Amino acid sequence: MLDDRRKIGVGLTGLGFLFLLLGVLFFFDRGLLAMGNVLFLTGVALTIGPQAALRFFVRPKNYKGSAFFLGGVVLVVVGWTLIGFALEMWGFWLLFSAFFPTVLSFLRRMPFLKRVLDLPAFKAVINKVAPAGGGLPV
Repeated sequence: MLDDRRKIGVGLTGLGFLFLLLGVLFFFDRGLLAMGNVLFLTGVALTIGPQAALRFFVRPKNYKGSAFFLGGVVLVVVGWTLIGFALEMWGFWLLFSAFFPTVLSFLRRMPFLKRVLDLPAFKAVINKVAPAGGGLPV
């Protein structure tokens, strides 16, 4: 079970994704993208703890992803939203792509999403990312 700090962290991370989505939908609005970045980073820090988040971002194998992600955040704040968002997404992929199979296997266990993810349009792509029996990438 999650304690209160982690529940707030998950909520802030979700709000961060929502603000990022709204920022993209509103033609790369600088304010929404910046708020999404702040909420996402705060949510990650609250969910796994500040020290663990710092260790995650400065791990030697994550240097490239962290540089792209944080460089993109800086570019969004400065005003180069399209280029900054592209750099952020590349950095996000480099940082978190190892977690995607775990997230997809979790989503497959949810009743409504299981039906949606089993549609032929999604199934071929999802099976390449997370095989049906997939679990934790250990």
